Amino acid sequence: MAAHHPPCLVIGIGNPDRGDDGAGRAAAKWLRDRPLSGVDIIEHDGEVSSLLDRLDGAAAVYLIDACTSGAPAGAVHRIDAAAAPLPQEAFSLSTHGLGLAEAIELARALGRLPERCIVYAIEGRNFDTGAPLSPPVAAAIAVAGERVQAELCAVEAAEEPLDA
Repeated sequence: MAAHHPPCLVIGIGNPDRGDDGAGRAAAKWLRDRPLSGVDIIEHDGEVSSLLDRLDGAAAVYLIDACTSGAPAGAVHRIDAAAAPLPQEAFSLSTHGLGLAEAIELARALGRLPERCIVYAIEGRNFDTGAPLSPPVAAAIAVAGERVQAELCAVEAAEEPLDA
C-alpha cells in the first residue's frame, strides 16, 4: 500500500542539544498542542536525504528552522522557498551536514519541491553543545508557531468550497 501523504506537512528542523538549533523542533512541539486538521507535524534532524523523502508528494510544506542572518536573536522570518532560493548564508550554520538552503535547492533541481514551500526561520544566537534555547529564541517559539498556525488556518479557509 502506498504511503499516504497529508495535504500539508509542518517540519520542525534542528538539533535540540545545540542551543538555538533546536528552535524548529521546539516550534513543532508547540504546534502539536494546537487543533490543526489535515496537517502532519514532525520533528526532523535535517538530514538531507530523509528530508527530501518527507517532501515527496506533499502538497504544501512549512519548514521551521533556526537561522543566522544577522537580525536580533528571536526574530522570525518568513520566506517563500517555492518562489526563490533561501539566503544560503543565513542557513549555513547547520549541525546536520548540508543546510536547509542546499536541501531545498536539491529538491527544486530534482523536481521534488512542493508547490507551496514556506520556511519560518527563527534567528538564533547560541549554538553551543548542551546549551538550552536562549531566552529570545525560547520566546520566539510561540510567535513562529502562531504565525504558522494562522497561515495554515487561512489556507484551509481559502480552500473551503463555497455553499451554492
